[in-house]
Amino acid sequence: MSLTPTRDDKFSFGLWTIGYNGTDPFGGPTRAPLDVVHAVEKLSELGAYGLTFHDDDLFAFGSTDAERQNQIDRLKQALADTGLVVPMVTTNLFSAPVFKDGGFTSNDRAVRRFALRKVLRNIDLAAELGAKTFVMWGGREGAEYDAAKDVQAALERYREAVNLLGQYVTDKGYDIRFAIEPKPNEPRGDILLPTLGHALAFIETLERPELVGINPEVGHEQMAGLNFTAGIAQALYQGKLFHIDLNGQRGIKYDQDLVFGHGDLQNAFSLVDLLENGGPNGGPAYDGPRHFDYKPSRTEDESGVWDSAAANMRTYLLLKERAAAFRADPEVQEALKSARVDELSTPTLGEGENYDQLLADRSSFEDFDANAYFNGKGFGFVRLQQLMLEHLLGARG
Repeated sequence: MSLTPTRDDKFSFGLWTIGYNGTDPFGGPTRAPLDVVHAVEKLSELGAYGLTFHDDDLFAFGSTDAERQNQIDRLKQALADTGLVVPMVTTNLFSAPVFKDGGFTSNDRAVRRFALRKVLRNIDLAAELGAKTFVMWGGREGAEYDAAKDVQAALERYREAVNLLGQYVTDKGYDIRFAIEPKPNEPRGDILLPTLGHALAFIETLERPELVGINPEVGHEQMAGLNFTAGIAQALYQGKLFHIDLNGQRGIKYDQDLVFGHGDLQNAFSLVDLLENGGPNGGPAYDGPRHFDYKPSRTEDESGVWDSAAANMRTYLLLKERAAAFRADPEVQEALKSARVDELSTPTLGEGENYDQLLADRSSFEDFDANAYFNGKGFGFVRLQQLMLEHLLGARG
């Protein structure tokens, strides 16, 4: 298996990621701004296939129509010259002061209307560039104080906004789906739709739920103490994994946005194994972009930015290689069978069986030996995990 990225790997990067200038709450920039044409050219050289962006990444908030169009034209030419695509576009409703209390859920109605106009304009641009996914991260949709936000009303305004956007793309005939990106906190003290599960539940309230899925991010779910791979499995199960953000995170703290794999490496392994090998027929479970939403460390110069971009892709490919070896190992196959992993796919009820038949089956209760599971009938999960770890460390296969 090659460790050199190709377009077929569908690796994409946000312009805000490689363009991060090192600013944090305690210090200013440590790198010069990155021009979009230069960014596209370098990503192409590294083997990426796509670039994503917020509107304000491409042209500054408040730009004139002429300034905006100039940057769009420059991006289009760079894409044409390199063959890179724009698989996803998103809108910045969190940086400008006007969004200090959110966009779709601001207490100020005029701000909510401005936010909708800003998003509608950017949807038109997404369609123009051929993007298939429109991500919505509500980073300011929340509060620090319980009395300051009527959460039920805020969710209704959120629903109203997403319903409007769904109507818009339908009426325009755009081939675009929406993906909600959950995050529990930061920059707001508490953010609405904080986890993957909250977002999935919210989507079912929409007028066009088929148009809306999720864009989970490794660090965001892990900030809430959740298992990212398990969450992705549920998103796949419900057919709602429309996009994914890959990065690294170490524990429940601020959003670190490390290089993918530079956090919880074992969970990164299980994630890649799921994405590449977890389909119902053994094929890929997810065929969309492998999108890296990370921040090059503020300690790096520009060469370090490109080293970190390459590191994301190489780590993914290394984990893909290790996952393939893990699945092909006969001892792993035997351990999986011993652990009865495959048995979970067998329905608990027999074909056509109902509760009357279950109640009449003495072997399922009256004659079932529950005591046999005390100091016996182990599952061998620890052995299976050790085999995974040894493959991850390159000690096997």
